[in-house]
Amino acid sequence: MSNIVVPVLGESIVEARIAKWLKKPGDHVEVGDPLVELETEKTNLELSAEKRGVITSIARKEGEDVKIGELLAVVDENGAGAPPAPGQSGNGSKTSQSAPSSPAEQPKTTPTARRMAEDHEVDLGGVQGTGAAGRVMKQDVRNAIAPPAPTGDKLAPTREAKIAPTPARPIAPTRIGDRTEERVRMTKRRQTIARRLVEAQQTAAMLTTFNEADMTQIMALRERRKESFKKEFGVGLGIASFFVKASIAALRAFPALNAEIQGDEIVYKHYFDVGMAVGAEGGLVVPVIRDADRMTFPQIELAIRDFAKKAQDGTLTLDDLRGGTFTITNGGVFGSLLSTPILNPPQVAILGLHKIQDRVVPMNGQPAIRPMMYLALSYDHRIVDGREAVQFLVKVKEYIEDPANLLLEG
Repeated sequence: MSNIVVPVLGESIVEARIAKWLKKPGDHVEVGDPLVELETEKTNLELSAEKRGVITSIARKEGEDVKIGELLAVVDENGAGAPPAPGQSGNGSKTSQSAPSSPAEQPKTTPTARRMAEDHEVDLGGVQGTGAAGRVMKQDVRNAIAPPAPTGDKLAPTREAKIAPTPARPIAPTRIGDRTEERVRMTKRRQTIARRLVEAQQTAAMLTTFNEADMTQIMALRERRKESFKKEFGVGLGIASFFVKASIAALRAFPALNAEIQGDEIVYKHYFDVGMAVGAEGGLVVPVIRDADRMTFPQIELAIRDFAKKAQDGTLTLDDLRGGTFTITNGGVFGSLLSTPILNPPQVAILGLHKIQDRVVPMNGQPAIRPMMYLALSYDHRIVDGREAVQFLVKVKEYIEDPANLLLEG
């Protein structure tokens, strides 16, 4: 017999929720077969079989919370239902005849793609995967439901609307007179987001300072280089890489914003792991660009693109989300004009970007229309003084308004 237990799930994660059993008692499993999907506070994980055999019992039900080391299921390695190994007869002796072929196995699939396929009754066996090693991604299932519309097809938005992510299933609808309410259990990620946001405000002396940046130079540079950049590096030149570079340059000048508090000590980080907040179906996630100071503009853009795709497909790993010394969040992609970002503990600073909007500003004593962006920096006043925070944001503004300095200063 072999016990399937909750493994170590990653930094600071001590429990998970059983999102879905992928096997049931009596099912035969091979090494590597996915057994159960676990929902953690950061991402969903598939737990795979480490030995072949037959599942004899399942100890915990879907929806239950489990801790590291707790028993999930038992696998009988010599179970009566276990087929002989390839090239072996039932008594263990070799046979010259091949064993009957088993039904076609389902392809490797991300949890998000599997849920979408179940919701829309899509046979995964007929879906061509575009992920690593042919893994079926969410977009592959989406294309199977409604193939991409040809360019100019006016029905494309309608097709997309039909396959929007299915909301969490209500626990029980309740009628109050002629009105209806429904209760939906919070996901582990949403619970964690709620807890950490409250903790951030209760444990840190959080303040926010604001400024604005004239985006004329960056937008002109992007316009000049967008085609050659895309052709050479295979990725578009966005504004995020400029802000990553500008933030790192400013962090070098004001190291307290790249630090954290541990007990009664301040730990100054001499490396720059920049978190980029990304909106995912289950809530906001912050994948981390490690050693961002050593990366070029194309490398940063490629990293951001890959993280965005993995967040959409539900394939972010715990390692993608681990750590981080400073965070950038861009509410402008959703239309936000101004906001106060909340700290991502134990980090002590977060930079908020916003929508670029044409505004009238004074230029050499005359009114001029410029593409402007409001910038917001939230910081922990326990170790970051107001002067440092303001000067940091001014430094970011200066680099953005004259991006040539980013190249001159390396």
